Amino acid sequence: MSDLEVRQLRYFVAVAEELHFGRAAARLGMAQPPLSRAIRELERQLGVALLERTTRSVRLTSAGEVLLRDARIVLEAVGAAGRRARHAGKPRQRLRLALKADNDGGMLSAILAAYQQEDAALPVELVWGGRGEQPQALRDGRADVGLLLSPFDDRGLDSEPLRTEPRMAVLAADDPLAARTSLHLADLSGRVLPDGSPVVPGETPASPDDIRDKAAERGLVAEGRPSVADLSQVFRLVELGCVVCLLPAWVTRANPRAELAYVPLVDVEPAVLSVGWPRDARSPATAAFVRAAQAAFASVPVPPATVPPPTVPPPTVASAAVPSAAGMPPTAGPSGGTPSAEGAPGFGRSRTDGGYPQVDVGADAGRSPHPQLSERRADVG
Repeated sequence: MSDLEVRQLRYFVAVAEELHFGRAAARLGMAQPPLSRAIRELERQLGVALLERTTRSVRLTSAGEVLLRDARIVLEAVGAAGRRARHAGKPRQRLRLALKADNDGGMLSAILAAYQQEDAALPVELVWGGRGEQPQALRDGRADVGLLLSPFDDRGLDSEPLRTEPRMAVLAADDPLAARTSLHLADLSGRVLPDGSPVVPGETPASPDDIRDKAAERGLVAEGRPSVADLSQVFRLVELGCVVCLLPAWVTRANPRAELAYVPLVDVEPAVLSVGWPRDARSPATAAFVRAAQAAFASVPVPPATVPPPTVPPPTVASAAVPSAAGMPPTAGPSGGTPSAEGAPGFGRSRTDGGYPQVDVGADAGRSPHPQLSERRADVG
């Protein structure tokens, strides 16, 4: 059997994801007949059927499901290889840091100051992205290192936890629960998150009529699913009593508002902020950033006021899953386990199975000992 080509995998993934040859051809910018011939040739080359075709539908076979999974990984790796090669070939190297604006634990300045003291430091380019986009930016070669909020997809990544803090329920200041010193998730039964999903996993989502009625009580007009673009809009919806949200304690400390109340949740997975990098990274600049991030957080202990007080056993909740920090669909808790204390001096072990990036590639060419910041928006997602 001859080796597969990237072109063949790209064609197959388009058909497998669309499950329609016409839509797949339009997506690829080609005519349908040559696409059909290419898929038949791929099946002949592999000696297995990848698709079950009828006059009305297209379905993946078990072999097709396996190839789709692996082909996605291959195409992602090929794209990342090209981007990393172009980045490495630039005459003036930079370290690209992927992050979300409010998920740096309030420590970005301290991290950059510590990084400036590292011999391998490069100028830092900030790659801004939305919630959950940072791991993908690392995998596809758009960023070299990232600040990641749990839970996150850690495929192909190594990471080290930097800070663990409670998640806080964000309520309107006049909310009946605002005076409580702590809350259980079940206390928020019947409430909705900014995306319209229920706070308590397993509950029936609020209907558009319920959301409109609740808004009407405050003289507002609301859509079934509020359109929320940033944290300031989330805070305004909470202030008006339309929704609640769950945020890491470090976010609430950075946003004190008289119109809002922040109450610790005692039975929700805490927020874990980690520094992550591609598992196969070999850049001394990346290793230096990881060390700087750890040193910066180690120098500033978690404020004791963010630790929830002891409480009575929690009420029964419908599901063990927990909703995400800012109102995205419910997710499981943080991936990974406890980091090992073992490892080489100055490197350590990651909480998966790798160490910090090794220093066998000259990615620090053109290094500046005082990183200068540049910014761009990640084109991910």
